[in-house]
Amino acid sequence: MKKTVLTFGLISGAVISALMLATVPLMNKIGTSGGMILGYTIMLLAFLLVFFGIRSYRENIGEGRISFGRALGVGVLIMLIGCAFYVITWEFVYFNFMPDFAEKYAAFVIEDMRAKGASAAELTQKMAEMKRFQVLYSNIFSTSA
Repeated sequence: MKKTVLTFGLISGAVISALMLATVPLMNKIGTSGGMILGYTIMLLAFLLVFFGIRSYRENIGEGRISFGRALGVGVLIMLIGCAFYVITWEFVYFNFMPDFAEKYAAFVIEDMRAKGASAAELTQKMAEMKRFQVLYSNIFSTSA
């Protein structure tokens, strides 16, 4: 199980990290909405390797059979490796290329709500929420605002 999990986990992590780093130069060109769509698409592609890893385990080690529990275990372990790569890459990108991400994202959310016709009370509430978000985002070890 270790070999399958490590192989597919590392491939998943490499895919997500490489594609995240490749899209950094595009972020100002495609905007926040486009960046979110691209980011989630990258994650979906990288985490397809969970499926392929479970299938590989079933075919090569399980001789065509796998229990739900074993499949869940293999999938979760592959996903954890991929997620670790994602977090490490995001921290690198955030601190080196996008230190103003929290401010830009907060402005995007508020403008999106305005465009959708949110009331003044809803906007005020969301602004307070976005301020807390910015405080939390500024310190990775913070647990509350």
